[in-house]
Amino acid sequence: MQSQMMQIQENLANETVEASVGGGMVVATFTGQGDMKAIKIDPAAVDGEDMEMLEDLVISAVNEGLKKSRELMSEKMGGITGALSAMGMGL
Repeated sequence: MQSQMMQIQENLANETVEASVGGGMVVATFTGQGDMKAIKIDPAAVDGEDMEMLEDLVISAVNEGLKKSRELMSEKMGGITGALSAMGMGL
């Protein structure tokens, strides 16, 4: 079971999820392990007069990307954590 968990962790490191906010103005990419790989900001979103909006978009994209990453991890690890719980070894 430990080797199965290690394999899932390796796979999660190679899978990515994206979160897009503001109609694609900010896109954050994360691995299945929750590491941010990239953030792309549309130049149209960079307005010196309204930096607060851009900051809010970045925060939203990062939070949504982390959420999607956690969901992917939970989905992939679900079988293993369920088996451990059944054996009385809940995580």
